[in-house]
Amino acid sequence: MRACISSCTAQVTLALLVSLGAQTVVHAQGRRGPGGPGGPPPTAEAAAPVDFTGYWESLVTDEDWVYRMVTPRPGDYAGVPLKPAGIQIMDAWDPAKDTAAGTQCKSYGAPAIMRVPEHLHITWQDDQTLKIETDAGQQTRLFHFVASVADAQGPRTWQGYSVAQWEFQRQGGGRGSPGKVVGGDLKVTTTDLKAGYLRKNGVPYSEKTEVMEYFDPVQESNGDRLMVVTSFVTDPVYLFSQFVTENNFLGLPGAAGWEPSACSAMW
Repeated sequence: MRACISSCTAQVTLALLVSLGAQTVVHAQGRRGPGGPGGPPPTAEAAAPVDFTGYWESLVTDEDWVYRMVTPRPGDYAGVPLKPAGIQIMDAWDPAKDTAAGTQCKSYGAPAIMRVPEHLHITWQDDQTLKIETDAGQQTRLFHFVASVADAQGPRTWQGYSVAQWEFQRQGGGRGSPGKVVGGDLKVTTTDLKAGYLRKNGVPYSEKTEVMEYFDPVQESNGDRLMVVTSFVTDPVYLFSQFVTENNFLGLPGAAGWEPSACSAMW
């Protein structure tokens, strides 16, 4: 497994803020269909204001190295608003026990998976469901643009149940016209999770955790295609407040570097 090491986080964030600040963001699930007012809305795939499909590689900054590229020291929860109950769980962390119990994927759940150094493969499973596969831990996330009550009430999993919606950026408009779609981002909310770890060293999250993520595209001047994933983890059991992270990914021309590997309790 390899991951890029980059100091581009600040530049990426600045580029994203400039891009979003220049346009008005309109929150919407879909647009009017080709039939005009009253016509059926397009599918999520057809309505997509940005194309996230393809292969992506983690960009890991120097400051994140000790939490993402190696197993953090036992007891290190710096930056995580952990309650005393969470500290007790973390202090009892035993990777050997997790492996023996078959729960070595605890640090690969939806609240943590985008922090894992990895490659992603993003495709459309169908025209209303976006799929993200990870080579690290061989996890699969499904983003449902049309929520299913039956699926949402299924058993808890590491990746939980994710509901997605496009947020459109528009220009122009007025006098009843919404304006032209010129871009956008993806918002994803995930619930129904199995309890797991926010970090490899046993920093916990509970089954009551909810994850809200924003996937934003950034086009660099050198032609690089970047994806910024901002994650807000809310857990009333183990966290005093939201745990917020920002993770960057570089778009790749193909599958080079894609190396599927099983979950591990330690790096």
